[in-house]
Amino acid sequence: MSDTQYLLFELGCEELPPVSLRKLSDALLENIQQGLTQADLNFGECIAYATPRRLAVLIKGLVSAQADKSIEKRGPAVQAAFDAEGQPSKACQGFAKSCGTTVEQLSTLKTDKGEWLSFTQQVKGQASVALIPDIIAKSITQLPIAKRMRWGTSNTEFVRPVHWAVLMYGNNIIKTEILGLNTGNTTHGHRFHAPAAITIDAPESYASILLNQGKVIADFSQRMQIIRDAANSAASAVGGIAHIEEDLLEEIAALNEFPVPITGSFDTRYLALPDEVLITTMQINQKYFPVKNTQGELLAHFITFSNIESKNPISIQQGNERVVMPRLADAEFFWNQDRKLRLEERMDQLTNIVFQKKLGSLADKSLRVEKLAEFIANSIGIDPDQVIRAAKLAKTDLVTNMVEEFGSLQGLMGRYYALADGESAEVAQAIEEQYYPKGSGSTTATSSTGQVLSIAEKIDTLSGIFSAGLIPSGDKDPYALRRAALGALRTIIENKLEINLIACLDFALQQFTHEFDVQKTRKLLITFTYERLKGYSLEHSYTADEYAAVLAILPPEPYDFQRRLQAVQKFRALPEAESLAAANKRIANILKKSADQASATIGQLVEPAEISLLASAEQAEKDVTPLLAAADYQAALNRLADLRTDVDRFFDDVMVMCDDLELRASRLALLTKLSTLFLQIADISKLQS
Repeated sequence: MSDTQYLLFELGCEELPPVSLRKLSDALLENIQQGLTQADLNFGECIAYATPRRLAVLIKGLVSAQADKSIEKRGPAVQAAFDAEGQPSKACQGFAKSCGTTVEQLSTLKTDKGEWLSFTQQVKGQASVALIPDIIAKSITQLPIAKRMRWGTSNTEFVRPVHWAVLMYGNNIIKTEILGLNTGNTTHGHRFHAPAAITIDAPESYASILLNQGKVIADFSQRMQIIRDAANSAASAVGGIAHIEEDLLEEIAALNEFPVPITGSFDTRYLALPDEVLITTMQINQKYFPVKNTQGELLAHFITFSNIESKNPISIQQGNERVVMPRLADAEFFWNQDRKLRLEERMDQLTNIVFQKKLGSLADKSLRVEKLAEFIANSIGIDPDQVIRAAKLAKTDLVTNMVEEFGSLQGLMGRYYALADGESAEVAQAIEEQYYPKGSGSTTATSSTGQVLSIAEKIDTLSGIFSAGLIPSGDKDPYALRRAALGALRTIIENKLEINLIACLDFALQQFTHEFDVQKTRKLLITFTYERLKGYSLEHSYTADEYAAVLAILPPEPYDFQRRLQAVQKFRALPEAESLAAANKRIANILKKSADQASATIGQLVEPAEISLLASAEQAEKDVTPLLAAADYQAALNRLADLRTDVDRFFDDVMVMCDDLELRASRLALLTKLSTLFLQIADISKLQS
C-alpha cells in the first residue's frame, strides 16, 4: 500500500480583489480535489487558505502514487481471429501488436454474445509528484477570473501579478514552473511586519509558520471570527454593539492578513440623518462597522480594522475620523438638498432616463406599472387609489442626490422623502417595498399596497424585456429576470394573494407599443415564469411529478397552484393513490386514442360495474363541487379516492372498446366524466409509482 504525505501549494500575489478572494480560494480547492480524484490519487482532509496576498491549499494524507491497475483490452471475435487452418488473421495479429505481446499470450473472453480475444495488461501507477504539476496548472487555469491581467514583459496571465509559488509533497519540493515562477519552499509573511523570505520546513506547519514568523493569519474563516469577536469587543468598550453584515465582514477579512481593531467617533449631529444613510456611508465608502446601542439606535462610533499593529494607533484612529467626516457631510448635504423638492415634482425628470430603448423612459415604465398595479388592486379588492399614488412616485427617488450616490438606497430613500412630503405611510412603505424581496430568502412586501406595486413592477420588467427579445440564456440574465419572476411568485404565494398571473402578463403585454410577436412572447413568458415556479416548488419539498400533475392543468393563480400541490402531495400518501393514478393514466391513453368515438352524454350502460361506477361518479361530483368552490382540494381528492373500488371493478369487468359502437361511446363518455372529476384539481396520472 502506498504511503501518504501532506501536499502544500501556495501562490503568492499582489493584493487580490477582496470581493472575489473567497470565491477564488474555494474554486482552487475544488479544482485541485477534482484533479486528484480524476488522477485516482486518494487523499484525506483538504484545507483552503486565503489572504490578500496568497491562495493556498493543504491536502492531508495524499498517497505517493496511483494504485497499480489491471486493464483488460478486448480484441476481435474469436471467429474472426483465425482462418480455417487456425492461423491468426491480420486483425488478430494487429491486436496482439497493439498490446505489445504475441498471439500466443492472448486470452479468450467468453460472454453471452460470443467469444473474444482479450489481453490483460498490468499498468503500474504513476508517482503523485509526477502528476501534481499538471493538476495544479489546470486548477489555476480553471479559476473563475472575469478579467486576467499581464505584467512586465511576460505573456503570463492571472488576476494579479504573482511573485512566488510553493509546491511541496512531504518535506520535499516538487520542482516545476507555475505562471512563470519556479516552485520552491519559500513564502513571504506580512508585507510590513515580516517582509523577509520564510522557509516552510514541513507542509503541516504552514499555518503556524506564517502566524509565528510571518504575522499572517492564513485561515480565512479564522480571520473572520477574529474580526467579528474584536469588533464586538471594541463596540462593547464604548457601550454599544457592532452592526456586522456578513458581506462586509468577509470583505474586511479579505483586506487584512493580521487585522487589528480601531475604534473611531464622529460628530453626533450626523445622527439626525436616517440610520440607513449613515450605515451605508460607513460600510460602502469606508468599510467600517457601525455601532448601535441595545435599542438598535446608532451611536456616534465606528469600528475599523488596520492591517498593521501600529505603535501609534491613535494616529490611525484620527486619520479614519478625518476621512469619514467629509463623507458624512456629503450625506447630510444630499439629505437636506433632496428634501427641498417634493417627489411628485421630480416626475418630469424620469422622462430623461431611458429604461430600455424599445420600452421607453422610466416615466413610460412608471405609467405602465401604475395601470398594471391598478388592474391587480381591483382584481383582489384593495383600494386602488393608494396603489396608483405609490406607482406614480415609485421611481422618483432615483433622481435624488442620495440615490445617485448610493444606489443601494433606492426605494428606502423614497420612503423617507415621501414621509417628509406628507404622503401616507402606506404609500411611503410601498415605495420601499417595490424592490422586495431583495434576495433569496429575504422578506417579501408586507403592506397590501407594497405587495401589489412589487408584483406590478416585476411583471412589467419581465414582460417588457421579453417583448424586446432580450430573453435570458444560460448564465446571462443582465436584467435579473429570473429574480424578478421568482420575486413576483414569492410575493403572491407567501402572502396568499389570489392573483391571476397569466391575466397580469396579458395585461402587461398589451401596454407595449413597439412591434413584437405577442402570442410567441406570451408563450415564452408563461413557460419561463412557471419554470421559476417549479424551482420554488422543488425547494419546498414537492417532487417533480407532483409539480407536473398540477402544471398539466395550468392553474393561472400561483397561490392556488401551491394549494393544489399540497393536496396532491397528501393524496399520494393515501393507499388508494397508486391504483387511481394508474387508472387515470389508463383512462388518458384510452381517451387519447378514441376521443372522437365518445358520446356527448352517457347513454345506456349494461354491466353492473359500469352502472355502479356512474352512480358513484355522479355522487362524487355533487360532493366535490362545494369543496372545489372553497378551494379545499385536499378534501376533494380524499372524496375522489373513494372511487377506487368502483374504478378497479370497472376495469376488471368491462371491455371499453366493445363491438357495440353505441355502448362503446357511452363507456368512453363515462371515462371522460371520471377523468374530468380529477382534472378539476390535477392530472394525477402524472404521479410516478
